[in-house]
Amino acid sequence: MPTRRNFVKWSAAIGGAIGLRSIDDSFIAHAEPRPVSLRTQIPTRAPKPLDILILGGTGFTGPEQVEYAIARGHRVTLFNRGKTRPGFFKGKVADELIGDLNSDTSALAGRKFDVVIDNPTTLPSWVRNAAKQLAGNTKHYIFISTTSVYADQSQIGINESSPTVPMPAGLDPYQPDQRNERQLAASSNPANYGAFKARAEQEVLTQYPGISTIIRPCLIVGPLDRTDRYTYWIARIDNGGEVLAPDSPNDPCQYIDSRDLAEWTIRMAEAREFGTYNAIGPDKPMTTGELLYGIKAVTTAGAQFTWVPWEFLKAQGIRPWSQMPVWQPPVGATAGYQRRSAAKAIAKGLTFRPVAVTAKDTLDWHRSRPETEREAVLMGKAQNGLALTREAEVLAAWHASQGK
Repeated sequence: MPTRRNFVKWSAAIGGAIGLRSIDDSFIAHAEPRPVSLRTQIPTRAPKPLDILILGGTGFTGPEQVEYAIARGHRVTLFNRGKTRPGFFKGKVADELIGDLNSDTSALAGRKFDVVIDNPTTLPSWVRNAAKQLAGNTKHYIFISTTSVYADQSQIGINESSPTVPMPAGLDPYQPDQRNERQLAASSNPANYGAFKARAEQEVLTQYPGISTIIRPCLIVGPLDRTDRYTYWIARIDNGGEVLAPDSPNDPCQYIDSRDLAEWTIRMAEAREFGTYNAIGPDKPMTTGELLYGIKAVTTAGAQFTWVPWEFLKAQGIRPWSQMPVWQPPVGATAGYQRRSAAKAIAKGLTFRPVAVTAKDTLDWHRSRPETEREAVLMGKAQNGLALTREAEVLAAWHASQGK
């Protein structure tokens, strides 16, 4: 069976990955447990050091950008609200500026940077607010967007030229009130998220003509991810027993390790590469079976997968992407969701860690989390995933339907 063959392949691969230790841990702040990096050497120094401003920088991909940029010899400044992991890089970065893209960007006044990397922006007004200080004061603006901007997710092979989502009628993307409360509420609706990001991309092009890079990642996974999409599978498989798996092991699957995204972003800054790119992994087509068996290969729990057809899951009220994370039905409106093209980014040097490396690092990080967070993932109290009790109910119903 293909799944058995993949399991044997990953078991061999992980044997060479486990046990490697980082030798650049000096760049890791110890405000909370961090994953063990599988880099075997310190990244080589960049040909030319840059002054880099990172908007955000302490969330998910930001810390990886900071560590890699410092290791490459760049001078890094952070701008954020000081609420997420405050002091995470104290003494490591050149400066930490406190402000709010939504309301107060005055801390950026009069400062110049070679590159700005915009991680957190959802609202186009945030781009405009930052541009009050940064337009004309940077040589390169990199905006981290999303593949959710594409209008037709049923299209297989979506590329950077595919149409994006327009703003819904009657929804003002800018400032109908002082604190942007209406836009923030609207953008938190998944149905509007892609539209706001697409409009923010347009604002970037307006504010930084000819010097912008727009990066559209798919699902970002790895250590430090508190959405618990990919991490749900890490936790569930490591818990062992019979695991409910969605539809078919042959369904397509795409994601990108946060470190691959972060490091490539810094390299794009160094090369002054402009344009729009899909940052999607892996470099070759991957299946859901390869994902789940790849995770199983780094555990000793002996999990066993039961693949349940989508039609049955739908009848049971199971939601793709949220309760069955990473996965979307490969038919209908989401047929192209896991079959987008990253050829343009790969041609510019985007690389990908092996499945086993991402799985092992994320498992190590998950095991370092507080017990309450680990339990929440399996109890259905995390942002994504399926409670063990509900999983057992669906599995029992499936077996009963099969006369077992």
